[in-house]
Amino acid sequence: MNDTAKTPGTAPVADVPKPRAQRKTATAQAVAETVAQKVVVKAKRAPAATQKASLQKAAQPAAAPAPVPAPAKADKVDKPEKHEKVKLVRDSFTIPAPEYEVLGTLKQRALKGAHPAKKSELLRAGIRLLASLDDAALLAALQAVPSIKTGRPKGKKGD
Repeated sequence: MNDTAKTPGTAPVADVPKPRAQRKTATAQAVAETVAQKVVVKAKRAPAATQKASLQKAAQPAAAPAPVPAPAKADKVDKPEKHEKVKLVRDSFTIPAPEYEVLGTLKQRALKGAHPAKKSELLRAGIRLLASLDDAALLAALQAVPSIKTGRPKGKKGD
């Protein structure tokens, strides 16, 4: 047999691959050494006070970044209480023209008082005023208003 011949089942030491875990550890160590060398180079350029701190940082293994604390919740701002939504009712009614014109006059008066008002607001204000009257005053106000025929007014022929 030839001395240069390899015996079966044996491989040279240099050709045997390292297990995966060992390769990762070796890579991590190499990275740590490179970082430490860079810190030392920077420390040589830095003033003496910061050199000591930099060298201590380089000697320590890299730690995981600290978790960022969640921002504190802002104090609750006092919100005005919400009013319950009132169901709106749509209705129609007939009103004599002179009284309808009074609504326009009342709107102008409200506008001069720096409070523009809608017709429905004027009617609602009138209802509140009537509701605040005692029974005798309410009956007197109702008697001052003439009754009208209900329903839609008949239009002219040709409309």
